[in-house]
Amino acid sequence: MEINDLKGIFITFEGIDGSGKTTQIKLLYRFLKEKGLNVVLTREPGGTVAGDSIRKILLDPGNKGLSAKAEALLFEAARAELTEKIIMPALYDGKIVICDRFFDSTLAYQGIARGLGVSALLNLSLWATSGLVPEITFLLSLEVSDSEKRLDRQSRKRDRIEHEKDDFKKKLQAGYVKLARRFKERIILIDASEDVNKIFENIKENTLKLLDGRGWLQDDYK
Repeated sequence: MEINDLKGIFITFEGIDGSGKTTQIKLLYRFLKEKGLNVVLTREPGGTVAGDSIRKILLDPGNKGLSAKAEALLFEAARAELTEKIIMPALYDGKIVICDRFFDSTLAYQGIARGLGVSALLNLSLWATSGLVPEITFLLSLEVSDSEKRLDRQSRKRDRIEHEKDDFKKKLQAGYVKLARRFKERIILIDASEDVNKIFENIKENTLKLLDGRGWLQDDYK
């Protein structure tokens, strides 16, 4: 299966934990489904049997001492499996794929915040995805202090990465902003502190523009 044979559209969401990705992904998924479009929703790490097993390792607080390189390689393994088994086949069939995180997470978390280097991990990620790059990425940008308040309000226990110290999370947030500047033709930087509906209007507008440019929309959808 070649990249040039893919007929679908690949959309990803990024941001630090607590930025509101899950809410916006659900809103976009529902919006596109209501328009009669064929949409596949997935996430990283996970989305496959092997990927879900890797996810448990990565998010388990008991694995606190996991090395940065091992962490990066586990993410890439899950990504390779998800790309080959779920994302590429759906895109080949002409579907819209929405993914909660993709390789920008690795560039920000391991490349910048962990200090492994963006260039090396970008090359590794592109090898893992057979060159697949999202057509558009929505980056929900939020200050760490606001993120922490949101996480504190959640009833569930924090995972291994959510337990990271504020210093790491500040590096991560700054790293995401750097990526948005570097890949500005693809990454849409959004202020995640705004009202939920205002954020979604921004996401909806950019998504419709992308779909319209690909000739996917009827006149009454514009």
